[in-house]
Amino acid sequence: MLESINKVVSHFFPSVPVSSAVPVKSGLINQTFKVVAGEKEYVLQRINSSVFAHPEVIHANLDKLKLFIESNHTELTLVLPLSDPQGNSMYFDGKGYFRFYPWVSDSITIDVVKSPLQAYEAARQFGKFTAVFNDFDASLLQPVLKDFHNLDMRFRQFQSAIKTGNEKRIHQAGHIITQLLDQKQLVNQYYQITTSPDFRLRVMHHDAKISNVLLDKEDRGLCVIDLDTVMPGYIISDWGDMVRTYVCPVSEEEPDFNKIAIRKEYFEAIETAYLEQLHTLLSEKERQSLHLSGQILVYMQALRFLTDFLMNDQYYGASYPGHNLIRADNQYHLLKALMEFERSTG
Repeated sequence: MLESINKVVSHFFPSVPVSSAVPVKSGLINQTFKVVAGEKEYVLQRINSSVFAHPEVIHANLDKLKLFIESNHTELTLVLPLSDPQGNSMYFDGKGYFRFYPWVSDSITIDVVKSPLQAYEAARQFGKFTAVFNDFDASLLQPVLKDFHNLDMRFRQFQSAIKTGNEKRIHQAGHIITQLLDQKQLVNQYYQITTSPDFRLRVMHHDAKISNVLLDKEDRGLCVIDLDTVMPGYIISDWGDMVRTYVCPVSEEEPDFNKIAIRKEYFEAIETAYLEQLHTLLSEKERQSLHLSGQILVYMQALRFLTDFLMNDQYYGASYPGHNLIRADNQYHLLKALMEFERSTG
């Protein structure tokens, strides 16, 4: 890999020596390194082309967002790929696609939300991101991952897995299959949202986890990062992602479902921050949908985990037998906790 890194650095910065290249253990898709070239620090990424089959689409989308920001003199920090001497932001070395980013000094990323302030600051940054592009025609962006948050399609995949999947696993997962089928009303509610004129396509990040926000050392948000999944979507996507990953004290990997709970102060921090940025830009129906959005995204993830389990762990893989079954059950318990939280606070 070091040979490839040296080759890529030489392409972007001719005659600049590499002092160090250290892997950055953040994110699950692309390979990321902190590179010191000359006297400057950079982030170098190798794009996972098995996930992003058309990385040129990502960069075309980012170019459009950058042009909009510059044309409208909008104050928004976007950490965008740097250009090589030919003006290109990607380089193919014969084995993979690479790109460079500036290293944002005095910034940190975290993997787990540990305080309401962190939840608030992350939600504020994701809300600001969508608000800034309120007047941008989202249809100009190409879908990077087709049907990524399409609950209707995920449910159909689930139904197909029940019919064609591993028979032993279908029997083993009988309890959770029944429980998820019993929540089909969420598919109908999703369909109503995505076909309603009160919900418009917006510029959405589509991966609103805490590690995709740069924070300063006082936990104040600086900007969102990792813009590969930015594409047209509905307001439910980023809100639902934040609720799914911020409000519970344990992750989707937790096998002890008794630990699954909703932290009210974290939920309220997300809601306050997000609406501070977007309240006047959302329709009444969009604002009313936010609590439902968390349930929709959690339900979708439960379906995806269980579908993968029934189909022999082809997509997510498994670290131990029944791994995706545990994940699916975890998300079902989170869904039930969210529903109970809604009943108790609504």
